[in-house]
Amino acid sequence: MGEQGSDAASGEPKKATKAVKAAKKTAVKTATTKTAAAKKAAPVKKAASAKKAAPAAKAVAAAKTASAKTAPAKKAPVKKAPVKKAPVKKAPARKAVVEKPAAGQPRPVGKPESPAALVRRARRINRELAEVYPYAHPELDFENPFQLLVATVLSAQTTDLRVNQTTPTLFAKYPTPEDLAAANPEEVEEILRPCGFFRAKTRSVTGLSKGLVEEFGGEVPGRLEDLVKLPGVGRKTAFVVLGNAFGRPGITVDTHFQRLVRRWRWTAETDPDKIEAAVGALFPKSDWTDLSHHVIWHGRRICHARKPACGACPIAPLCPAYGEGETDPEKAKKLLKYEKGGFPGQRLKPPQAYLDAGGRPAPPLGAVSGT
Repeated sequence: MGEQGSDAASGEPKKATKAVKAAKKTAVKTATTKTAAAKKAAPVKKAASAKKAAPAAKAVAAAKTASAKTAPAKKAPVKKAPVKKAPVKKAPARKAVVEKPAAGQPRPVGKPESPAALVRRARRINRELAEVYPYAHPELDFENPFQLLVATVLSAQTTDLRVNQTTPTLFAKYPTPEDLAAANPEEVEEILRPCGFFRAKTRSVTGLSKGLVEEFGGEVPGRLEDLVKLPGVGRKTAFVVLGNAFGRPGITVDTHFQRLVRRWRWTAETDPDKIEAAVGALFPKSDWTDLSHHVIWHGRRICHARKPACGACPIAPLCPAYGEGETDPEKAKKLLKYEKGGFPGQRLKPPQAYLDAGGRPAPPLGAVSGT
């Protein structure tokens, strides 16, 4: 009983052990089988997840692309062009009102003078000189065109006063071109000696007299082209005759005229013909003869060659050369000549208008040494 019991008892544990072992084997196999199945299933799941993920990735990519298309592209920094400021219109500066300077004041120096401004200034000078010398006239004594032609030729390089003191004797002895053309040259020379260069002047006046007799029937022609053909007759002489004996306008460019128009900066030319053209362009033709008288008279009386009387000059405010001469008014007055200085004029027989204005006739030859 006791042995059977022990055997039985020992048999029971053996069976349990086997069962345990079998259970372990089964558990191991099951675990192994699950692990294998898991290994096999893993790729499948990964593949499935990958398959599921692929459309999702594509969708994301597509969304990104769409958003990239729809989203505004980042603009590169644009360099702003400099904003052009609208030109500020300056209010026109008020021109300073330049008051006309007194006779003792210089003309203001400004910008270079325009042609139009030069014309205005030149004509204004002529108008003012016309007021100063309303009685201006040719300062050679004459009674006809022939006498004026001869006297003008004789006036070269001497004064009109000296010519006026000489011609009475000449015309008393040789009153016509025919008389002078046939004259003895030595006798003519003796008469003309006070005028200087008497031999050359004798040849000129006897020669032009012969030309008048031979070519124009003893009459002085009234055309420039005819006058300049005569011996000793140039454009200056011709214009004196045309303007004062025939009433045909002309500009007389003598030494006074040349000096003054350059001082006034009407022209910078030095050739008489070019001066004539330049000044003639500033004035209407009808003014030319009187303009010549005004300028020449002013040159002889006030605007002298060596020492102009600037302080007594009526056109000082318009003169760019103001200050070249005496500017003190009292000292300048002492420089005035002829009737402006209280002295006789140059004509022995001046026009009545000159005498009415206070002018004094010149004395005959030998009475005074001349002024």
